[in-house]
Amino acid sequence: MRDVAPSSTVSGATRRESGAVSTWERVSFGLTHAVAAVLLKCLSVEGLYGFGRLFGYLEYLVNFKRRRRFDRALRFVLGRKPSAGEKRRHTREHFQRSRCDKLFYLVFDAISRDKAMSLLVVEHKEVLDAAMARGKGVYLAMSHHGAYHALGMLLAVNGYKTVGVRDRNESALRRYVQQRFETRYPEFNQMRVLYSGDYPREIYRCYKEGYLLGSAMDISRVRDTTQRTEEVTIFGERRAFLSGPMRVAARCGAPVLQGFVVPERGFRYRLDIVDTLLDPDTASDENAAIQAAMQAYAARVESYVRARPSLISRI
Repeated sequence: MRDVAPSSTVSGATRRESGAVSTWERVSFGLTHAVAAVLLKCLSVEGLYGFGRLFGYLEYLVNFKRRRRFDRALRFVLGRKPSAGEKRRHTREHFQRSRCDKLFYLVFDAISRDKAMSLLVVEHKEVLDAAMARGKGVYLAMSHHGAYHALGMLLAVNGYKTVGVRDRNESALRRYVQQRFETRYPEFNQMRVLYSGDYPREIYRCYKEGYLLGSAMDISRVRDTTQRTEEVTIFGERRAFLSGPMRVAARCGAPVLQGFVVPERGFRYRLDIVDTLLDPDTASDENAAIQAAMQAYAARVESYVRARPSLISRI
């Protein structure tokens, strides 16, 4: 997902090259992972979550620069100046939630498989399962809010054939965690990672094989002029969001669903399947259907973020 997570029938060599981690990154992340794994063993999943909340609170107390950036983003998404109480509450929760998400992502491979399976709840699971049962794959339209980077792994351990599309310039942490996940769960070769800019044939193949493919369409800027976009209104602005993934899904006969990842206590996450944005079986005019679906997508992202501003990720 641009970031749900995970790679297609890209060759092993290409996959290793795309996800290469330097020696320094491997050592530094390895040490951090070792400390987190020890804390997990001593404190349990719930205890580690409490540690992450405490660490995030300490960050909130000292990181004034990030707090100012979050304040600007908060004013933008709310469309007004927040009260002092709102500002403190949402900012503090943003720091604590962000730290817990990163800690969970880093230590995921050290959590037992049974426990990991229990940490995801899918709201309206019947909608997702019915769409998957068609056998033509499903496109899950995500956004850059919440722990979308962990969702692919949670879906995979719960038995979903998952593909995510990521930026080729993704962070070293995500490349490191992806490698650890593949080592920890070698049987999950159905969890795949594609990179934006890869040849579309791989995406078509994934849909043909019935995969759940996810990415975030609410881009901040268009990096490749060949990418198809659609203008939408969000937070009072006209923005260009990616429409190419939805068009590919429609041409493959894959239903398009919209989902949000909601963090809960104890490293538990809820995937809310909020709507079917596009059903290729009933869409007579592809362009009109995609235009309407894109605006519906943007409206729900706006509503979702305003209701949970602590999940703002771009600050």
